[in-house]
Amino acid sequence: MSEATTVSDAAPSQGGRSYPFLLVPISLFFLLLGLAVLRSPSLITSAGIGSAVIVATPLILATYALMAVVIAGRGTVDLSVGPLIGFVNVTLIQLHGAGVLESPLAVFAYAIAVGAAYQLLFALIVIYVRVQPIIVSLSGYLALSGLNLVILPRPGGVAPQWMADWGLGTSIFSPVLLILVLASLGWMLFTQTAFFTHLRLMGSDERAAYTSGVPIFVVRIGAHLISGCFAGLAAIAFTALISSGDPSQGTTYTLIAVTALVLGGASLAGGRGGVFGSFLGAINLYLITFVLATFNFGAVQSFVTNLAYGTILVVSLLLTLIIPFIQRHLRNFSPLLYFVALSVVALSVILHATFDYQSQGQVQPETGADQTVASSQMLTPIDREQIYVAPLEVAAPNQQESAMRAAAAPVILFILLMVVMAVFLRVAFSQSDRRSLAPVVAVVILALVVLGAYMMRHPGSQNAPPVSVEAE
Repeated sequence: MSEATTVSDAAPSQGGRSYPFLLVPISLFFLLLGLAVLRSPSLITSAGIGSAVIVATPLILATYALMAVVIAGRGTVDLSVGPLIGFVNVTLIQLHGAGVLESPLAVFAYAIAVGAAYQLLFALIVIYVRVQPIIVSLSGYLALSGLNLVILPRPGGVAPQWMADWGLGTSIFSPVLLILVLASLGWMLFTQTAFFTHLRLMGSDERAAYTSGVPIFVVRIGAHLISGCFAGLAAIAFTALISSGDPSQGTTYTLIAVTALVLGGASLAGGRGGVFGSFLGAINLYLITFVLATFNFGAVQSFVTNLAYGTILVVSLLLTLIIPFIQRHLRNFSPLLYFVALSVVALSVILHATFDYQSQGQVQPETGADQTVASSQMLTPIDREQIYVAPLEVAAPNQQESAMRAAAAPVILFILLMVVMAVFLRVAFSQSDRRSLAPVVAVVILALVVLGAYMMRHPGSQNAPPVSVEAE
């Protein structure tokens, strides 16, 4: 037990100082976010963020489901997670059509129970029959893909009525966002348990974990049960997205979830993976799809998307070769401060895309057809109050400037809060143990994000007059 204790004590302190594997997903996230906002500023509106939440949540939850079994080691990459999501989807639609599943409690219990039961069967075959996990996952992929077509030959059916409004994506705050937040918090709390420490130790070196007294069979079964629960939640989010049953669409989540997991810094060999990296990996894939959708590739749109997935995955894996260099020369690299620093740059890009592009869009219709006429008119005299200003005075802002200042005030306040809290948390990390501070960090960051979203949606000067550009 001494070796296991040594590993569990050393891991938090090392992780609290530096986690360089997050460098690539964080950099890629802000690069894609800036490009997406410049290509389509509507992404940062309430409807745009709501649509992103409803579309990306099934992929994020599927990535969480894969992460649990990948950390367990033995090269356990569950290729059947996509067909499992499709299986829960089609059976849920059929049972609802038959009047069996009506209430939300019954739907959630059924989805989680089916996912956990399949993963339990998966774990028992790997442990006691001693079949390689890749063989079991491939067999499950083929079996569930065919079974889904037997249950529902073609897309159809109707989701429960209480789930119909979930997939609209017209607002940021929705039940799907609540599922995502609770699932992420659950994963973060799970990483603070001794079970997760045993899981990482088993994934890194199963023989050393066994000799240290870790119950490897129990840990492996627990990892598969956790994976099944997250797969069930992903199936519910997928059903809310399409509001019907589809026997083949869920299968596409398998390779995309594996790609998102690798982009998030997880190791397919086991022993390494985190909820923040997996979240960023899944969001990055969504942003890739969003950016490519702003271009018109015609009939080859899907092929270009797959090409982009593969190219970015290979480039990201090549960039991980510089990780040893970062560990040698940047021992105090802080992913939190790096994330906040890039957040400030991204917010400046968002403000530019929001206010500058909108003002251009409003001015252009006024100056399009009447440009020649306006050039022949005489210039109107400028008000003296705007010209003769004392050295320490400024001219009074007009209606448009006042509205823009009021809209930018919550954004600036949110940036200052993020910077102050990042510096505070960094100092706290350097003085304390990461294991005791991680829940506090999670709560503080979540509170800041919710506060920023609330201020963006309900600014203080909500009753300010609308901005209008009138021709002189």
